[in-house]
Amino acid sequence: MWYSTAGLLTNTTRSTIKINLCFSNTLPLLLHNHNNHDHDHLKTLEFDGHLSFDDVDHASKDFGNRFQYLPSAVLYPKSVSDIATLVKHVWEMGMTTELSVAARGHGHSLQGQSQAHKGVVINMESLSENKNSVMYIHSDGEFSYVDVYGGELWINILHETLKFGLTPKSWTDYLHLTVGGTLSNAGISGQAFRHGPQISNVLQLQVIT
Repeated sequence: MWYSTAGLLTNTTRSTIKINLCFSNTLPLLLHNHNNHDHDHLKTLEFDGHLSFDDVDHASKDFGNRFQYLPSAVLYPKSVSDIATLVKHVWEMGMTTELSVAARGHGHSLQGQSQAHKGVVINMESLSENKNSVMYIHSDGEFSYVDVYGGELWINILHETLKFGLTPKSWTDYLHLTVGGTLSNAGISGQAFRHGPQISNVLQLQVIT
């Protein structure tokens, strides 16, 4: 993009300057001073997984690449109770903390929804990476379903269900997305006209509040 500005005068001679500009793909990275009080409280929590205060840069970015909010920490849970422990702790701190919590799947949000400025990002994929996690597929010939963590990728679900001659009724056109991520946006795809969006094909959810 060329931007022209007129009116710069030198020795009564009018000049025009042309400046070559381009639009930045990202907004400036928002940095913050870590709240030591919040950190000290977080460090007292016990998790089956672990909480990282150092390796957090990746959690400040997403697919939309419009916002970059640096979190204070990233939780890598190994159990649902890890997430419940964190959410309960932040809730009990109330107005005394600036901590917020955001769930992050494969990072394909467009408006920074999976980021938590000065807060804690929960890496949901680490639940599925737990060696004790099991993708349970039930099929009795008439009624079939799959039981998975919210951080599981649809591509992995497809590979496993195909072993039973099954596929999800409704999926997104791009499969390298997490179950929780697509359900949070209804999960509309090419199959939705026949089977409805993904949220219409959910039998049960375990919700942490």
